[in-house]
Amino acid sequence: MTDRMTPPPALGCRSAPVLKQRGQREVFCGLTGIIWLHRKMQDAFFLVVGSRTCAHLLQSAAGVMIFAEPRFGTAILEESDLAGLNDAHAELDREVETLLARRPDIRQLFLVGSCPSEVIKLDLSRAAERLTQLYAPKVRVLEYSGSGIETTFTQGEDACLASMVPVLPATQERNLVVVGALPDVVEDQMLSLLADLGVGPVQVLPARTIDADVAVGPNTVFALTQPFLSDTHAALIRRGARHLAAPFPLGEEGTTAWLAAIASEFGVTQDTFDTVTEAPRRRARQAVAQAAEALDGKSVFFFPDSQLEIPLARFLTRECGMRAVEVGSPYIHDEIHGPDLDLLPAGPQISEGQDVDLQLDRCRAARPDLTVCGLGLANPLEAEGLSTKWAIELVFTPVHFYEQAGDLASLFARPLRRKRILNGPALEAAQ
Repeated sequence: MTDRMTPPPALGCRSAPVLKQRGQREVFCGLTGIIWLHRKMQDAFFLVVGSRTCAHLLQSAAGVMIFAEPRFGTAILEESDLAGLNDAHAELDREVETLLARRPDIRQLFLVGSCPSEVIKLDLSRAAERLTQLYAPKVRVLEYSGSGIETTFTQGEDACLASMVPVLPATQERNLVVVGALPDVVEDQMLSLLADLGVGPVQVLPARTIDADVAVGPNTVFALTQPFLSDTHAALIRRGARHLAAPFPLGEEGTTAWLAAIASEFGVTQDTFDTVTEAPRRRARQAVAQAAEALDGKSVFFFPDSQLEIPLARFLTRECGMRAVEVGSPYIHDEIHGPDLDLLPAGPQISEGQDVDLQLDRCRAARPDLTVCGLGLANPLEAEGLSTKWAIELVFTPVHFYEQAGDLASLFARPLRRKRILNGPALEAAQ
């Protein structure tokens, strides 16, 4: 089984010095995770306990039309609530009662904390316990924080999944739990690959419905599909499960290494592994090679945003021929990010956290061909002549596993192609 994974370079970045900075950060709100979670979990509802600003954010981020029936909403905290003139718990109970009466299809209700609810110290954990006793077993009520005060936007999903782990059923059976929300079509591709390898039983967290019976116990192993799930990772470890550390399934190499870690755990033979993966690996390599023509030899700079930065840098440098100047991540977790750091060729500055002004200075000095950053920095950098890629687009777009590898490379190639087209007439005139 040892020959399945591409050997790491002689010098990776796992032991490289990490530049740790704490200062002003450019981050997006953790409530954003609701946008993909409410589509994934078909019997769940996300009730944000927050302000009108929270409601406007979700409406604009999701593009929800006025006649739509989304599976999220906002319990608005008015000025009297913030001033402590009302009993916020009594008002929340009334909102939940009205919601569940109107939407009897709800099986899981998440009370999502926000900046305003945390500022007034509203105890949503106590509210969730009280409401669970009231509405169980028909409805399971959980709570987590989506506040953007101290978190990045992808940690909303992490907090949501971590809140689910303690209430998952216990099992003594050997099973694999794949952790991380993926688009349904990508999840189906992944489950098909695992089934063809003979791996099972396989369960997914988050499941599409509460009836999926995801269970955890001392014989459970789990594999992460997203690198921002550190709290969920810790919660599963506390339940006795064991993590299968591997590079993340982005690109052909990452997907093969991720599958290889699972195959090795479940005793899949080399012949079976090669038979199952040979055709999709070939398609992925061909698709990446075609899309990466515009990327070969170009430099890339990552601002910390989604926590996808390290596996994306590995993909771009090893499969697309790019050179990483700096790879910034909000947080670096050795067990989670270490396998990708092992494969990331030495050279780039690895940074954790952010002092945005200092990082902007480094980016401007480096003048990379492509800068991956949040929306708040993209337009100013574009105005300075730097090509950018919105980091948030990489979370909303299907990019995992073999069939999406070419699309992933195309996302990075697009800004460079656009710049070449826009500069074409000017270059011709200069000549």
